[in-house]
Amino acid sequence: QLQLMESGGGLVQPGGSLRLSCAVSGRNYEFHTVAWFRQAPGKEREGVGCVSSNGAGTNYADSVEGRFTISRDNAKRRVYLQMNAVTPEDTATYYCAATEGDGTFHVACYAPDRYHYWGQGTQVTVSS
Repeated sequence: QLQLMESGGGLVQPGGSLRLSCAVSGRNYEFHTVAWFRQAPGKEREGVGCVSSNGAGTNYADSVEGRFTISRDNAKRRVYLQMNAVTPEDTATYYCAATEGDGTFHVACYAPDRYHYWGQGTQVTVSS
């Protein structure tokens, strides 16, 4: 059983940067794939990217490739989402999610139903 808690959201200007953090507690965290999702009002939840259990592998959605970076520090039990060159289209509630093993990382990184543990979300608003 894992518990996840996001932080770091807020208001940022277009072109700016923001770093979200996901703090994870519970057993065997280091054996879980962790992903970031986002959901804007009136839209479906969208996968942003995911990181493998050891942090060596990452996948990104086309919409954020080259702008966002996911990393994890297993010693600190944290996963990060560095957001650069943000646009108003990045406005959403951002969630981190985790699932055991690396199977989801390899075949279904962006499928919400593959993730068993979720945080409560943190709001990111991109506006001038």
